[in-house]
Amino acid sequence: MENLDRGVVAVRTGAKNAFVSWRLLGTESAETSFNVYRKTDDGAPVKLNKSPVARGTNFTDAKVDFSKNNVYLVRAVGSNGKEMPAGNTVSDRKGATPLNTLPANCAMRQYLTIPLRIPKGGVSPDGVAYTYEACEASAADLDGDGEYEIVLRWKPTNWKDNAHTGYSGNTYLDAYKLDGKFLWRIDLGINIRSGSHYTQFMVYDLDGDGIAEIACKTADGTVDGVGKIIGDPKADYRCNIGKPAGKILDGPEYLTIFDGRTGAALATVDYVPARGSVAGWGDDYGNRVDRFLACVAYLDGQRPSLVMCRGYYARSVLAAWDWRDGKLTQRWVFDSDDGTPGNEKYRGQGAHSLCVGDVDGDGRDEIIYGACAIDDDGKGLYSTGLGHGDAMHMTVMDPTREGQQVFMVHEKKKVYGDAGLEFRDARTGELIFGYSNEKWGDIGRGVAGDIDPRHKGYEMWASVGGLYNCKGEIISTARLKQQSFLVWWDDDLLRELLNHVTISKWNWNRDKAETLLTDPECESGNGTKATPILSGDLFGDWREEVIFKTKDNRELRIYTTTIPTKHRFHTLMHDRQYRLAIAWQNTGYNQPPHPSFYLGEDMIAPAKPNIVTSLKQLPATP
Repeated sequence: MENLDRGVVAVRTGAKNAFVSWRLLGTESAETSFNVYRKTDDGAPVKLNKSPVARGTNFTDAKVDFSKNNVYLVRAVGSNGKEMPAGNTVSDRKGATPLNTLPANCAMRQYLTIPLRIPKGGVSPDGVAYTYEACEASAADLDGDGEYEIVLRWKPTNWKDNAHTGYSGNTYLDAYKLDGKFLWRIDLGINIRSGSHYTQFMVYDLDGDGIAEIACKTADGTVDGVGKIIGDPKADYRCNIGKPAGKILDGPEYLTIFDGRTGAALATVDYVPARGSVAGWGDDYGNRVDRFLACVAYLDGQRPSLVMCRGYYARSVLAAWDWRDGKLTQRWVFDSDDGTPGNEKYRGQGAHSLCVGDVDGDGRDEIIYGACAIDDDGKGLYSTGLGHGDAMHMTVMDPTREGQQVFMVHEKKKVYGDAGLEFRDARTGELIFGYSNEKWGDIGRGVAGDIDPRHKGYEMWASVGGLYNCKGEIISTARLKQQSFLVWWDDDLLRELLNHVTISKWNWNRDKAETLLTDPECESGNGTKATPILSGDLFGDWREEVIFKTKDNRELRIYTTTIPTKHRFHTLMHDRQYRLAIAWQNTGYNQPPHPSFYLGEDMIAPAKPNIVTSLKQLPATP
């Protein structure tokens, strides 16, 4: 996994106060302690703590002179009480960064800002003028410096859902460093339609060389980050007449791997599965044929593989690829309609997103493809038969049970029957409990997180019904309006609610969400889904950052918590399942990330991650 830096972040919180937090790396002991230093202007670093920090990975500095420039440094302390030599992590070699530096006379604000380069708008062939909005993002180390960069997807204001006709502007992918430096732009071209279901972009170090790659579906006319055009630059496959006007139902389709440093195309192959007959995917007007999903999974338990998918309402196909030594090779293909006995049960079971994790304990990842699961070898693991759904979550939600669980909501009453709200065993698909109602139809949203300490394990709620605990008991009839995202933000182990641009705390005594943070200058994305640009443990301690966009689309604001906590965990980005969730978060209808272990009230401390940060450290492949 990634060789991350210390991720030290400093935020001014008062007239003389600064809050500092940092990562405990997955390669370090949970008992590692730390010294915190402040370097003011050109002076020597001054240690701020009397004894090594051993509880939490954060520190409050109450004697800051903000009229001067201040840089915070953190050093690990070994078990012998001696400070580790400078250079034991990437960040020890970097000195001042945008995260750990508080410039003289800095403002009191708890976000980092990244200025954006808005693409130029245009007019589509049907005469519709459009501009651009910042949409989803992903995070990965694009240049090997141990710090995350941001890859942002731009969508035109005339973007389209697959069910609707009409033209869209081009889709763009931009890369930015945390200091605001613009790195590159990929233009996917006129032959990639813009919408939530067309471009699922995976940003991950797929070959383990320390530099992340970008992978997505491309077409003739795609322009990479150095200006090179893929395929025929003059090709235009957009339908211009009839029911599918504006859709792209002809022409070649590609899968391209791009270099994280430059955005240059490294390899391009035919997209698998091919479009084939449009009607073979469930309709004849180009809706279901262009429903794509994607993820990254450790299918051999050691190195990541790319999984590109097509279809979920009817035919469903997943194709696994390995990027090794500059070559893209196919690992396996699962096809619900290829005639393999039993595969037909997986038809129509996909969702608008997916989950990845090792659900059977063999060290290799499975893909939870909505109401079904595909094993690491590309064979079906199980199918519940409950059909398509819009939202699902997977982690250890009931710590009294073995393994992980899935909470999912479903769409069609005649398919899901008595389990429109479904809680199941992630390994076997066994239904633990389900709820339905004669008035329920398409259940559009559903969320799961530990928000009430009176009940052990996670709570679950949706756009219908009440609030349930992990035993299936209804504990509140209140309808939570926050049905999109979650975030670990304050000083306890409960998770907070993230909806639109507001973080709130569930008050279990009053059955009410109470605001902790909001930004009226920002707005959420994806319409009624009200999702952030990205949420995840991007730097600082184990708690999560949230990226919002300003209403004018001119900047990203990366918010970080300033609340001290005594709780400490290894960075969640060194938990494999959580890190993979950050990679697939932009897929379809965005969902929040969850780790592979139970993180909540009365939890047992998780085991140290079984990871290495260099290919040389990997054991021989069995």
